[in-house]
Amino acid sequence: MSGMRRAPRLTPGPAAIVSSPWVVVGAGVVVMVVLLVMTLGAYRGRSPAPDGASAPPVLPLPSEVTPGRSTSVASPVPVMPGLSGRASGLPPSAVTGSPSPSVAPPVSPPGSPVVTRSPTRAPQGQPAFSGRYRVVQSFDGGFIGEVTMVNVSARSRGWTARLEFSGGRFVTAWVEGVPQGTVRQFDGGFTYVSGVDVRPGGSVSLRFHMERTSSTPRLCTVDGVRCGGF
Repeated sequence: MSGMRRAPRLTPGPAAIVSSPWVVVGAGVVVMVVLLVMTLGAYRGRSPAPDGASAPPVLPLPSEVTPGRSTSVASPVPVMPGLSGRASGLPPSAVTGSPSPSVAPPVSPPGSPVVTRSPTRAPQGQPAFSGRYRVVQSFDGGFIGEVTMVNVSARSRGWTARLEFSGGRFVTAWVEGVPQGTVRQFDGGFTYVSGVDVRPGGSVSLRFHMERTSSTPRLCTVDGVRCGGF
């Protein structure tokens, strides 16, 4: 057996590495870990500003209004002196200008007599009302007449008008613009008692419709006093 020879041992080399797949996998894992560590180190180098560092100021846009800071706003309409906020449509604080001067009442010099005006009163015996008769409209078979009365007394009061014609037929009577009163008809005429008082200096008009008679009355009185105008 001395004549037998042992086979020579193979030296481990590239062929051995290729023949072992786990070696290749392990090397890849190591490379990936190294790359991951490098990536994390680069990301940490870009960290934000440390705590306590002031951020750069942000300038407001022209249209923004900072709270607590007074700003001036142009008035939509020109402000005229002497106008109140209600008259100009603006708040009272937006109205500028000096107010219009107030006119003081005239002052009588010392020692001059004080003149007072008393209400106008009708003289003793003068009637409280004056009446005037006229024809408003004439037509075939009739006409519309009117008696205008003025209160010439110093107090409000009522009135009574009486009209008489030569025959004919009374149709109706009414007062212009005030509540109606009471009508009493008789042959050839009527009387009308007012429903409301007339103030001093005020006037009222009584109109009536008559048919089949002359437009000139035989009698026209207000509170017993003869009317004028006919």
